[in-house]
Amino acid sequence: MADTNNGNGTPEAVVDEPVVEEAATNTAEDIKASAEEAVKKGAASAEAAADAMKKSAATAKDTINEAIKQVEKQVGNLSKALGGALQDRANVVMVRVNDESLSYLDVLVEADITKSRSESAAFLINEGIKANSGLFEQIRSITDQIAALKAQLRETVNIE
Repeated sequence: MADTNNGNGTPEAVVDEPVVEEAATNTAEDIKASAEEAVKKGAASAEAAADAMKKSAATAKDTINEAIKQVEKQVGNLSKALGGALQDRANVVMVRVNDESLSYLDVLVEADITKSRSESAAFLINEGIKANSGLFEQIRSITDQIAALKAQLRETVNIE
């Protein structure tokens, strides 16, 4: 089949002779058999596609469920840590924070991990201390030495 222009700018379909002759020689049975085969292949392809889609959906569902379990586990861990950080909070400290730090405090409140900015600050301070426990041990050791030297200095001054 070829397209030609009929002179007014509209394309016109022209049928090639060999195609017409070939179609005429096909019997009704050949056409029916070809149609049935195509339907079978189409049905098999559709079933295969449906199976693939079901498997993809199942895999996606499993992945989402696993992600939800991980998030729940993390929230549980955070809740435990938060509980420890918020126990025995009898001391009040006021601090000034920059906008970035404030946004982190607000993230914890918005995620319902803490109930207030104050709880968020206490939680983050506690976690910071845990994360840097080695450093704080060194600081404590040195400040203990400084306190001992100051006491020794006071004794020396009082004796004289």
